[in-house]
Order: sequence, then C-alpha cells, then structure tokens
Amino acid sequence: MTKLSQSNSLLVVCCGDLAMNLSANIRDQIEQLIPRYPDKRSAALPLCHLVQQDQGYLSNEAIEWIAQKLGLQPIHIYELVTFYPMLRQRPTGRCQIKVCRTLSCALQGAYETCSVLEKELDCREGACAEDKPYALEFVECQADCALGPVVIVDQRLYGKVDPQSAKQLARHIKTDVATDESSLPQGIVSKPA
Repeated sequence: MTKLSQSNSLLVVCCGDLAMNLSANIRDQIEQLIPRYPDKRSAALPLCHLVQQDQGYLSNEAIEWIAQKLGLQPIHIYELVTFYPMLRQRPTGRCQIKVCRTLSCALQGAYETCSVLEKELDCREGACAEDKPYALEFVECQADCALGPVVIVDQRLYGKVDPQSAKQLARHIKTDVATDESSLPQGIVSKPA
C-alpha cells in the first residue's frame, strides 16, 4: 500500500517500509504510469527514468523503492540501471552534456569537440561531481548521424558541433540560455532531444 505525507512541494511516498521524497508532479506521473502496464514489471524502465528525473540519479534506496513499488526483487531494477548508460547511480553536475561518440560523429570530430568542451567548461569527461555545474559524458548513437557531431545539453540536441563551434556552444551553455536560439553559434542546429 502506498502512503503519502506532504511537506512543502515534496511528497514522501511510502511503499511498504521504504520512503522516497518525490515531487508531486513525479508522484502523479508514477501513479498514472503503473496501471498502463498489464505486467507491472514492464513499468520498471519508465519508472527509473521518472525517479532519476526527480532525484538526479538512482540511489540504492531508489532502486529498492522502485522494486518494492513494482513487486520485484531489487536485482531486476539493478540490472536495468547497470545496463542502460542513460541511468545514473551517482550524483552528477546539474547540467547534463552528452557527446555522441559513435562512428559518424567520431569521424566528424566528436572526440575533439568533447576535448574543447572539457577545457571550456572545466569539466573532465565522465568525472564531474554533483557540486559542479556541468557533467560531461560520451554516449552512444543519438540517431541524428547527419547532424554529427551531436551534443545533447539536458533535453536539447545540438548538431554539427565541430571542434571550432564547440567553444561558442560552451559559452552558450555557460550563459544558461539553452532556449535562446539567437545566441547559438552560426551553423549549429538545435532541436528538442
């Protein structure tokens, strides 16, 4: 049985003996999501995404909570979290920056683009902590090979980010104007990811 207790804008959602501090919006989405699946296990991956969206990552407690919420053993959720690279088990920077490294993007300069972003944002690929403003990582294909190199900043995709324009994109990211297309460097294509 799920129990709720409210404090400010966060809701503490209890599932059995475990509790999670979740925003009201995420809690509502979870409550709407689970009944859509005839087999609760099928809701595991979308539920992981929702909890990560709210918490920033999936802690061991979150993995156990999700498992209990779906009536599964925690190992089933842990398998998902360790298999899918978009699911994180530790806190990272507040702004998520992902650089595609598959063949077409790599041939168009993705590794050099990442190096420029590392230097400009003062953040090593794969090593940024939660107290840093940026988390930079390589990811696999983002299905926009014609726009390579592809960089995703939070939920926005930027294409044709070659090493030369990566410096300008870093400035764009630093000014926190991800939705202001007028400040984008010439030649970079932008769209929702």
